[in-house]
Amino acid sequence: MSKSECTYWNVLNTENSFKWSPIEGTDGMLEEITLSIDSDTGDYTRLTKFKSGANTKAFGGKSHNYPEEIYIISGRLYDEAFGVWLEPGDYASRPPGEIHGPFICEQECLVMEISFPSQAQDVI
Repeated sequence: MSKSECTYWNVLNTENSFKWSPIEGTDGMLEEITLSIDSDTGDYTRLTKFKSGANTKAFGGKSHNYPEEIYIISGRLYDEAFGVWLEPGDYASRPPGEIHGPFICEQECLVMEISFPSQAQDVI
């Protein structure tokens, strides 16, 4: 099977705001919307919205046993693991096991994430 498909629609249009879901444990400071998913492999494309003032220090750094790509669409996001501010146009292709975050957001930031659980690996 392949990832789900849809015709053009504007994810950021206010009429679609109900499609965003708050991320559990973030007090509404982070929201996500899955744009496409392969129900067989679990591979997905998602947007994450960090609201102004969001801080994920309570979660600590994060890693996955699968590769993922991220692209900063708008705003600024500080990645404490790398000691860098990510800005619009910044891109990363993360290997399995790479630690990233926690994140701090001074102004709203929109991040696209493309993840590949189908390529999960044993990582130390």
